Amino acid sequence: MNRVVFLLLPGVHLLDLAGPAQAFGLAGDFGHPYELAYVAEESPVTSAQGLPLVAGTKWPETAADDLLMVPGWRSDALRHPPAASEAVLERLRAHHDTGGTVASVCAGAELLGRAGLLDGRRCTTHHDLQDALAGRYPRATVVRDVLFTTDDRVVTSAGIASGIDLVLHLLAQRHGPALAARVARNMVVYARRNGDAPQASAMLRLRSHLDDTVHRVQDHIDSHYAQSLPLTDLAAQVGVSERTLTRMFHRATGGLTPLRYQQTLRVERAEHLIGHGETVEAAARAVGFEDARMLRRLRSRTAEGVG
Repeated sequence: MNRVVFLLLPGVHLLDLAGPAQAFGLAGDFGHPYELAYVAEESPVTSAQGLPLVAGTKWPETAADDLLMVPGWRSDALRHPPAASEAVLERLRAHHDTGGTVASVCAGAELLGRAGLLDGRRCTTHHDLQDALAGRYPRATVVRDVLFTTDDRVVTSAGIASGIDLVLHLLAQRHGPALAARVARNMVVYARRNGDAPQASAMLRLRSHLDDTVHRVQDHIDSHYAQSLPLTDLAAQVGVSERTLTRMFHRATGGLTPLRYQQTLRVERAEHLIGHGETVEAAARAVGFEDARMLRRLRSRTAEGVG
């Protein structure tokens, strides 16, 4: 990819656009420059956050090495998507037909669907929009709870920040993982995640409740998950009995105990370390297990879907 063309539709989410643009821009600082272009049918385009964005209204010439990218927009279950002319849809189809790559972030997958580019292909979008996308484009295979998918030069990513993961993946494919790692480090991205990583980590997935006491305990576990955390100490920190804390935690997290929550964090962190080259034994020690046996057991339970 020598040029990246971002198609801006009304209501575009700023981070859907800015995250990928920043990552491609930084690649140039490390010796792999990209020309970034921004197009819209009418300019300026008002973002979902109210900031007007000035874009060109004439498409630049593109070649097969270039990328067309559709950032997402604010959407209520994909109802009332922003209008796009047949000329825009044909531009997306033609670029793909001539060997080019098209990509989307979040609701942007819906526009690829309108262009017919999702038919017979794997795709994804924000977890709140997956059912709507599958219903609207039944010939597509919507892959749930992943960060991004790639299928025959159609690349789709989940919501908001996952657009950065998508671009880091594309940079790694074209220029190698070291370049992607340098870009990620410069952007202070915690980890360059793989496409099959879940959209929500345990810290997000299990913290959507409204129980302040449980949140306080989770704050402590999040910061000290590699340490021994006796239930007695956790209960004392928030001034309740062990039995009360266990009951509150179970209710707030959908059935977990504080220990099981801690183990979930440990396994997630260990999976990250293993994915970046650590042995199972080294990863187990790094997250607080005495040896790899418990980690293997917990990973097996997770793979089998056991809570």
